[in-house]
Amino acid sequence: MTPYKRSLLIQFIVVLLATVAAVVAMLHLKDYVNRSEAMRAMTQLGQRVLAHRSERGSLPSQSFIDDVKDDVDGAVRIGNVRYRALWIGPDAPAGTILAYSEKRHPSSFLDDGFVVLRLDGSVEWMPSAQFADLFATQRTDAEVESLSGGAEAD
Repeated sequence: MTPYKRSLLIQFIVVLLATVAAVVAMLHLKDYVNRSEAMRAMTQLGQRVLAHRSERGSLPSQSFIDDVKDDVDGAVRIGNVRYRALWIGPDAPAGTILAYSEKRHPSSFLDDGFVVLRLDGSVEWMPSAQFADLFATQRTDAEVESLSGGAEAD
């Protein structure tokens, strides 16, 4: 192989590898942005819930959440929000999970997890295993039965 052909081959390989790296980076960035947008939407939802709670003295109903969810920025990325007000008592601690949404990243290096809204309005990203452990300590027997469709829970 002549030095010229070797140089062309090396340049081709470098460009190919750089392109593959850029595509992978863009996929990762897309998933990161989607997760950030979901957290921002959940934060806005939390602000509306807290405003309702301070005005009326109680948590809003599921229908309120369904109406408001569509009006927040990034509502498409928030996904299916599971709202737990029905299962939360008036003396629940501030760290209680009020709402959550599962986010999966099948094409990314990001781990799957949950966007979590707590009763005090704070929003955080939680890995699936950590969420499952915390949720298991907070859910009631009636909620477990409701989530399983009335079937016997583990």
